[in-house]
Amino acid sequence: MNKNDLISAVADASGLSKSDASSAVEGVFDSITKALSKGDEVRLVGFGTFSVAKRKASTGRNPRTGEPMTIKASNQPKFKAGKGLKDSVN
Repeated sequence: MNKNDLISAVADASGLSKSDASSAVEGVFDSITKALSKGDEVRLVGFGTFSVAKRKASTGRNPRTGEPMTIKASNQPKFKAGKGLKDSVN
């Protein structure tokens, strides 16, 4: 399922027009993104938790030349599925 399929499914399930459903889906994505960029966690009970994991700086190797290189520290978005989502998939 891609983003357009998700918007169509939301429109069908909620009775909204596709443009209203698109605004709703975009609003959810924007809200999650803003919360994560502030370092907050987003918990959706029964669905899952979006959080930010801090990745330490490390050394790696350039695959082409084999020479060592430094990999900068970064923040990575992370999702952990909730019990309801896990149960519906299994």
